[in-house]
Amino acid sequence: MRILPVLLMAIALPAAAAGAQPEIVRAPGTPQAVGAVHTVRAIPEACARLQGRFTGDAGQPYQFAAVRISPTCQPRARFVDFAKAQPAEAKGWKFNDEIRVPNAACPSQQAVVRVWRKPGNAAPPKLDAQGRSRIYLQDASEQAKTGAAASVTMYAAELKLEGRACGR
Repeated sequence: MRILPVLLMAIALPAAAAGAQPEIVRAPGTPQAVGAVHTVRAIPEACARLQGRFTGDAGQPYQFAAVRISPTCQPRARFVDFAKAQPAEAKGWKFNDEIRVPNAACPSQQAVVRVWRKPGNAAPPKLDAQGRSRIYLQDASEQAKTGAAASVTMYAAELKLEGRACGR
């Protein structure tokens, strides 16, 4: 009798993971005109801004890119290529955000950007005897050689178009 609840949970877990809820829940964005460049989301800790625009071209209806916010910004996180990172909850990534951007010229079509976050364990070094937070080259080199170096938070984003294109 105890096997049945465990079996039901085992079947339900993959289904729940497929429809996972993002950490940030938001309403669909403002409809965007064709050709208008718009910010999809800013990720200040990675010094990046996700921007996109509807092109009106059937071959590539939406252009999407991560751009640097400022040349002087010092990132505390990294934005990585989605295809290379292949984020998944089994790999330690968290489904962070889902942004829906409707097409103003074609209400049945929308761009959906899914942002994934992999938390890092980097923290400022402990204060030394003089009250300063310092990183010593020899200690950092030894940590890197042993694989004990701290990891920084990483972000990745994927784009999908949903709905059907107008004029077809």
